[in-house]
Amino acid sequence: MLQTGQKAPEFTLFNSDKTEISLTDLRGKNVIVLFFPMAFTSVCTAELCEMRDTIGTYASLNATVLGISVDSPFTLAVFKEQQKLPFDLLSDFNKETSIAYDALYETFAMKMRGVSKRAAFVIDQNGIIRYAEVLDNAGEVPNFNAIQETLASLN
Repeated sequence: MLQTGQKAPEFTLFNSDKTEISLTDLRGKNVIVLFFPMAFTSVCTAELCEMRDTIGTYASLNATVLGISVDSPFTLAVFKEQQKLPFDLLSDFNKETSIAYDALYETFAMKMRGVSKRAAFVIDQNGIIRYAEVLDNAGEVPNFNAIQETLASLN
C-alpha cells in the first residue's frame, strides 16, 4: 500500500471530455485524487456531490480535485453533467492507475471484478503523497476533515 511521504505514481487518463489529464501537468498545485467504484451509485454520488458542494474550500487550499473510476469517459460525461460536478472525472478503464494506487477490488458487488476501491489521496505540489486512505468498505466515504486538515498544513 502507498504511504505518506512516497512519490505519487504518475498517470495520464482521459477525462469525460476525452482530453488527457496527467498528474505531472498539475505540479505546483495540491491534488486530491478520489477513486470511486462506479458512477450513478448512491455512495459515489453522495461523495462526489460533497466535493462539489465544498469545492470553494478546496480551491482556497490550492487544491485540484480529480475523481477516478473504471467507468468509460462516456459514462463519466453523463454522470458529471447530471451531478453538475465542477472537477475532472477520469476514466481508468484499463485499471492501471487503480492498481498503481493499490485501490482495486479483486471482486466487488455482484461478482464484478476490477472495480476501483473508494480511496482518497492528497498529493502535494511536488508530487509527494501527504494523505492516503483506501477503504475496503465501499459504503464508507473518505475522511473529508482529514483531507482538509492535510491541505491546510501544506499552505
